[in-house]
Amino acid sequence: MLHHVELRVPDLPRAVRSWGWLLGRLGYRPYQEWEHGRSWRQGATYLVVEQSPAMRDGGHDRTRPGLNHLAFHAGTPARVDALVREAPAHGWSPLFTDRYPHAGGAEHYAGYLTDADGFEVELVASGTERH
Repeated sequence: MLHHVELRVPDLPRAVRSWGWLLGRLGYRPYQEWEHGRSWRQGATYLVVEQSPAMRDGGHDRTRPGLNHLAFHAGTPARVDALVREAPAHGWSPLFTDRYPHAGGAEHYAGYLTDADGFEVELVASGTERH
């Protein structure tokens, strides 16, 4: 089981706005808070966003070596639809809109979003997970 994921972000308030909304809608609850970071927990797993002390040109790019995206169980297809519809008001932009909701394949119902810092999430509908 995954213990935790830590994302280094360039702008903590912006990350708290977007990630806090999304994680809250997925059932995560605020867990820890400190000067340069926040975390949200669900069960034994938590996700951290922390202001990076080592800012560099270019920032995060999901297509470079490293993290591409995080995929979350998001409930029913209707719930995925609602999250994708609400996401832009909370700092997320939809990806692959021309192929939504089957950008991951005909049998895979999911929404793909990216935040202002280039972090991508995949919101997977129940019963449609790829193995």
